[in-house]
Amino acid sequence: MDNSIVQIVVSILAVVVVGYLGSPLFIWAIAILGLLFWFGASIPTMGVVAGLFLLFIIKPIRTLIVSKPLMGLMKGFMPKISETERTALEAGVVWVEQDLFSGKPDFKKMLNEPYPGLTVEEKAFMEGPCEKLCSMIDAWAYWKTREMEDQVWDFIKKEGFLGMIIPKEYGGLGFSALAHSEVVMKVASRSIPACVTVMVPNSLGPAELLIHYGTDEQKKHYLPRLARGIEVPCFGLTEPGAGSDAGAIVSSGELFKGDDGKLYIKLNWNKRYITLAAISTVIGLAFKLKDPKNLLGKGEDLGITAALIPASTPGVVIGKRHDPLGVPFYNCPTQGKDVVVSIDAVVGGAAGCGKGWLMLMECLAAGRGISLPAQSVGGAKLCTRVTSAHSVVRQQFGVSIGLFEGIEEPLARIAGLTYGLEAMRIYTLGALDKGIKPPVITAMSKYYSTEIGRQMINDAMDIVGGAGISFGPRNLIGQIYVATPIGITVEGANILTRTLIIFGQGALRAHPYAFKEVDSVEKGDAAGFDSAFWGHVGHVVRNTFRSVVLSMTRGYLAPAPVHPELKMYVRRLTWASASYAIMSDVAMGTLGGTLKFREKVTGRFADILAWMYIATATLRRFEAEGRREEDLAFAKYVLKKSLSEIQKAFDGIFDNMYAVKQKSITGKLIFGSMHFFFKEVIGAWSRINSIGSQASDHLQHVICYQILNNLEQRERLTDGIYVPKDPSKEQLARLENAMKLSLEAEKIEKKISKARREKILPKLKGQALVEAAFEKKVIAADEYQLLKRAAEARWDAIQVDDFTQEQYVSNHV
Repeated sequence: MDNSIVQIVVSILAVVVVGYLGSPLFIWAIAILGLLFWFGASIPTMGVVAGLFLLFIIKPIRTLIVSKPLMGLMKGFMPKISETERTALEAGVVWVEQDLFSGKPDFKKMLNEPYPGLTVEEKAFMEGPCEKLCSMIDAWAYWKTREMEDQVWDFIKKEGFLGMIIPKEYGGLGFSALAHSEVVMKVASRSIPACVTVMVPNSLGPAELLIHYGTDEQKKHYLPRLARGIEVPCFGLTEPGAGSDAGAIVSSGELFKGDDGKLYIKLNWNKRYITLAAISTVIGLAFKLKDPKNLLGKGEDLGITAALIPASTPGVVIGKRHDPLGVPFYNCPTQGKDVVVSIDAVVGGAAGCGKGWLMLMECLAAGRGISLPAQSVGGAKLCTRVTSAHSVVRQQFGVSIGLFEGIEEPLARIAGLTYGLEAMRIYTLGALDKGIKPPVITAMSKYYSTEIGRQMINDAMDIVGGAGISFGPRNLIGQIYVATPIGITVEGANILTRTLIIFGQGALRAHPYAFKEVDSVEKGDAAGFDSAFWGHVGHVVRNTFRSVVLSMTRGYLAPAPVHPELKMYVRRLTWASASYAIMSDVAMGTLGGTLKFREKVTGRFADILAWMYIATATLRRFEAEGRREEDLAFAKYVLKKSLSEIQKAFDGIFDNMYAVKQKSITGKLIFGSMHFFFKEVIGAWSRINSIGSQASDHLQHVICYQILNNLEQRERLTDGIYVPKDPSKEQLARLENAMKLSLEAEKIEKKISKARREKILPKLKGQALVEAAFEKKVIAADEYQLLKRAAEARWDAIQVDDFTQEQYVSNHV
């Protein structure tokens, strides 16, 4: 081979290796100078190159000559960060999203993150008070009368359901995030309004704020009373003009000195959508506090503040209710007119004035990862249980509908995604129970749990058909279907959560350098900017090489410390991470501050990050639970779905990132060229090397066979929800009993079918065929009785509710 060709090949390989490994600049210098020497470059040429490398290697020189002027140029390009945005960005911490964002995820580390379990005490609560509560709730009566029974409400207070997050020293249960989530999930599987009633006092509100920021006096007074249900809390944040943009609240407080010389606050507010407000005894209130006379010495505008207002305080208005789609939990407006409270009402006392936004962001960073994901998973598990039983019990054309491929597709989607949602729930809770509060992760958990839950309830409605649309005590999923948009809307509307929080915050928080760059530019910190900017350059170079190499090798160079059949998915995820990292940098580098307004693009970036996280959580679950072979199909389903959604989002980015109308010729030329390059070149390459496809028909069939025939697998998949035992009173128990009997009867039915094929029995159907089989002794007496019980159970299980005209009217009064 020609020596020059060898030199070129070796040179390319050397550069690729150095770039792929993300080597520091001095290694690049050695490699480049070595190659120049090999190619016979002159000493002066090598000296110039060495000098340039030294300019960039020696930090003080680089900062003075290059970085400081560059920082000045970038001031107009960098996005501006408001105080509220900065507070949100600095609340909580980053976790595994930083790995996924890095382009070089450490799966060995991520797959060894804690996978939590309940304590003995927590298990006893789940099997005792929580099980008892679910048995006490009559979900249909609650829905119909629109009121929780007094005995149920009293039980909730007495057993400490309102104080799950309150430490034991204050009379609470002191539960872990996992136990808190388990309670919400179980109650959600029984009754959505009951779930919300239990959930909200343990989410963002007075107890959470007091635990972390309250004074000793506030904790001693309120926490024991909240734990025992003596005080019923609510928290007022949302207003007519401030929904997802919570920083836009206009509720106000003005500090003044009373005649007694003490400091007081005069409050005025108009809040809406406040859960439990109408029956609350203490209102957590977010408002903007002003100190016109500078009594605290902190200036006039102190900012958002949180305070606890007794509902009995003069000027407080409560009592009215909203009607959230007919779901009968207390969701209410509240107003306050010239309400005067002591400064001691501020969470944290005088020191807490102006710190409310930080408090809210840090608490919400945890709460988003517990309440609504648990509610969604409770609904998903119930849908899995109901639809699988219904698919066995309900027969059409002489066979169970679960045997139809048209049913298999949505049924596999429900069961497969239930496995994935549970994986994400537990994985996220592992971080929270370590004391980590990652706001981007919990935002993803909230958004994708509720959105996937919305798809699943629609699938469930399709499968059960008329049984899902006929309201009454036998309808197990209708209430979930009606209530689903509520979870989509609260704790940050899903549209803005996806487009603004997940990637908007994630791009700055999870990126190893972006926030440091923006922060140093705003502060005029040249040294800080130098470290961040050149670190970012190295990050881009490394990920460019990794993205290309992993694309060419389809990820096979990446390590994959997992089950042999799942290695491919880890490699593809590593490839996706590298491509994601470089595309994020391209977007931020070319679109700059305008990227935050390109919400369709940022939404697609959010989808990629989230589905990488869901896939990672699924891998962790499979590993943590002992690599069960019967779980392999479920894990593969979620991983295939994740990679498919990742590819879909990449395609959308390639097609649209630079598809922006430009007025100037220069803009048209630049953006037109970039649009062509990413859509026609990069996008085409990505589609040729697709990183995932939807689950195959065979994989769907395997999943459906498991949940329709393997009762133990079905139990594990839906573990943690409430399953009543009495088929004479409870529809889920009827379905469970009918499914069990139907499966037991299958062998006998096959024996009868064989006899009919062999013309031992006449061509009859239904009960007439069974009677003929018994008469001709094809089946024994005990088999005949089993078939009879199975038929009766099936018939009972498929009935729907009907009402007299008077009853129907009373259901809707």
